[in-house]
Amino acid sequence: MNWFVDPFLSNTFLLRALLAGILVSITCGIVGTFIVLRGLAFIGDALAHGVLPGIAVAILLGIPGIIGASLGAVVMIGGISLITRKSRLSSDTAIGLLFVGMLALGVMIVSRSTTFSGDIVRVLFGEILGINSQAILLQVIATLVIAVTTFICARPFLLLCFNPEQAQVSGFSSSLYHNIMLAMIAVAVIISFQTVGTMLVFGMLLAPAGAGALIARRIEAMMAWAALIGTLSVYTGLLTSYHFNLAAGSSIVLVATLIFFGVLMVKNIQLFHDQQTVKNINE
Repeated sequence: MNWFVDPFLSNTFLLRALLAGILVSITCGIVGTFIVLRGLAFIGDALAHGVLPGIAVAILLGIPGIIGASLGAVVMIGGISLITRKSRLSSDTAIGLLFVGMLALGVMIVSRSTTFSGDIVRVLFGEILGINSQAILLQVIATLVIAVTTFICARPFLLLCFNPEQAQVSGFSSSLYHNIMLAMIAVAVIISFQTVGTMLVFGMLLAPAGAGALIARRIEAMMAWAALIGTLSVYTGLLTSYHFNLAAGSSIVLVATLIFFGVLMVKNIQLFHDQQTVKNINE
């Protein structure tokens, strides 16, 4: 029992990391469910990487990285909206163009600085073991905002995920609620990059939510499973990184990914067993 509990009781940094990771799991569990159901994986990935120029500029100017990440997300979402409205290009094309452009700009900014090596590792892979009380408070606020927004917009979000035309017929503006959903993804990315980094936040958005979608049928249950799997991934990843001296953020995302494939394997075994049972009954 000491192997599983003592590291968190004897290490304040690890305990804070666990708390921050749980908050990230709840945030990404809610938002990630919409990403999976709505098919927004590409824009989620683009936002996770597209905020890099803003963070890089913020660090160079000596201002909080979260401000730069926010500006980067605003540029991404605004640019996607502008391209799709002012041209005949699809949203996927707009996302791809801005994704590549913003990522290239971020790399260019980083390459011009000789003092960026330590900061860029922290930006890309997070600094969950160095999380402070202020960052945890911001995560609490962001989690509450996302949870309340999801509760208020539950019906239009549900219709938007499964039948966008029905959402419009029911009196809900598809474009408005789609933009609200994008804003929620942006908030999740901005608030989570401090914990797991821009490279790994997409894994926390997708892997637990994907596993939750395989297990549950109702959207509320999917979110609950996603948050639970994310929390388990955080706990297991932190414990693994502590005992085996591994990178904490990467360990967390790897555990989440392995859980997803484990759930996928179990579901396929169950499906095969059910098919064999039906076949035997028919024979």
